[in-house]
Amino acid sequence: MSQELSEQEVIRREALEQLRALGIEPYPADLFEVNVKSTEIKEGFKSEGDFQEVSIAGRLMGKRIMGKASFAELMDPHGRIQIYVNRDEICPSEDKTMYNDVFKKLLDIGDFIGIKGHVFKTQVGEISIHVKELKVLSKSLRPLPIVKTDADGGIHDAFVDPEMRYRQRYVDLIVNDHVKETFLKRSKVISTLREFFNSKEYLEVETPILQPIPGGAAARPFITHHNALDIPLYLRIANELYLKRLIVGGFEGVYEFAKDFRNEGMDRTHNPEFTVMEIYVAYKDYKWMMDFTEEMFRKVAMAIHGTLSFEFNGKTIDFSKPFDRVSMYEAILEHTGVDISGMDEDALRKQCQEWHIAVDNSMGRGKMIDAIFGEKCEAHYVQPTFIKDYPIEMSPLSKRHRDNPELTERFELFINGTEFANAYSELNDPIDQMERFQEQLKLGERGDDEAMFIDKDFVRSLEYGMPPTSGLGVGIDRLVMLMTNNTSIQEVLFFPQMRPEKEQKAASDKPQVASSAEAAGEGRELSENEKLVLKNLEGAEKLDLNQLKESVGLSNKQWDKSLKGLREKELIKISKTEEGLFIERV
Repeated sequence: MSQELSEQEVIRREALEQLRALGIEPYPADLFEVNVKSTEIKEGFKSEGDFQEVSIAGRLMGKRIMGKASFAELMDPHGRIQIYVNRDEICPSEDKTMYNDVFKKLLDIGDFIGIKGHVFKTQVGEISIHVKELKVLSKSLRPLPIVKTDADGGIHDAFVDPEMRYRQRYVDLIVNDHVKETFLKRSKVISTLREFFNSKEYLEVETPILQPIPGGAAARPFITHHNALDIPLYLRIANELYLKRLIVGGFEGVYEFAKDFRNEGMDRTHNPEFTVMEIYVAYKDYKWMMDFTEEMFRKVAMAIHGTLSFEFNGKTIDFSKPFDRVSMYEAILEHTGVDISGMDEDALRKQCQEWHIAVDNSMGRGKMIDAIFGEKCEAHYVQPTFIKDYPIEMSPLSKRHRDNPELTERFELFINGTEFANAYSELNDPIDQMERFQEQLKLGERGDDEAMFIDKDFVRSLEYGMPPTSGLGVGIDRLVMLMTNNTSIQEVLFFPQMRPEKEQKAASDKPQVASSAEAAGEGRELSENEKLVLKNLEGAEKLDLNQLKESVGLSNKQWDKSLKGLREKELIKISKTEEGLFIERV
């Protein structure tokens, strides 16, 4: 199938052939030595004589042709700098082809060039590079989106469509400077954590991604098959059980930055592939881990912001005060007025139905309590709060509470209504652990596809003895979202998972949706929360997403679930502009 090219793409390919006809290889193999960064020049230049011999490379991002001399803009990985190109200096002989043809006509925005010269300051005071030599390093065959600003400050042709940005992150990084800054901060978050752990002499390790038994969390795994061994294998859902095996083996503290994979829904805080940091330290408990977690989060905040108080999604998050500590049952009682601690499974299911919380027969007591907390409590915890002392049914890998055997020594850290960390006093009783696994097996037989597998080898390792240990897992992607003030996980992943690209439907083919009732009549049954969102959208062409969320009044979990359902039914569209996130009816 022949490729359809735009007019600009045709012109660029013609320029490519013209370069070759002139004996200039547009994709040279030899190295181009770079000895300076654009930022070093701008920060270090004080007077004429500084930076007399610079060699720098990058993308050509603009040209201003002025006869025998021109100005242009060069973008390297660190920033942008102006360059000055004089015809007679880059072409000292009679042959002026390099300037008249190559620079003026055959080089386009987006092309990579290498230049050599010296630094000076123009009459208007702009630090620039006076070019002595110019070399073509790579020809760009597709035009970059060029953002234009009109006389009134209006922005046009901005590369802001989220789907386009995520699919073509390479373009996003070129034209949207703030995107690169997000990922520089992501790297800083990870390096800060690594330095913190190393300072305490904990060991960074690597554990298997392909596992015969997916363990360490309640989640649905991705499954594959190993041909040579003729066995099923799973992409790991957590690295917990392998790290605890290393504690059994004699290490005092181990940690891993791991890619985990969970075959679950996608929303603004979930991606099927995500990064987690897990750390396990011998001879510690969950109380010690709370203090450790506070210290760790403060280290990260200081590294990124230089302060313990910062803005996230319009709210001020304060790490300077001790984090609140609230038990799971206390939280539910506070926000519902109902004490569920003594309820059995049947009573809990009835209570969930009264609160219109979706439950089914596959859900055990633990999952229903988790659903209640998510619907009724999560959204209230804006400032950092440890929710602790979880019911035993919710925590198959956590040690029984020293004061109440119906609970476990577990906590989760919530900030702005979202979970950021999960930690236990680790269960090291092999008999108790096997019994907990067997209870999970029963849930699996009932249809719970997130119930844990029995890992007999892990139990065997515990039988050799594991010292008292506390473990912590932190979602790195969510932590980066928090530190960069991004409300969507796709913004902090270089390449978030996307549906395969498909051709745009003609306008006439697009389903027309007039009302919630009509949608339901077409077999697309809507939940009450979905109907509520659509009702608040009636009569409006487009609404600010955060404003709509506030007016609807749903919890984070309810909101995410409703938006996911409406998008799957193709009833809404969410778009991002310079002004923020917007939602509209389709």
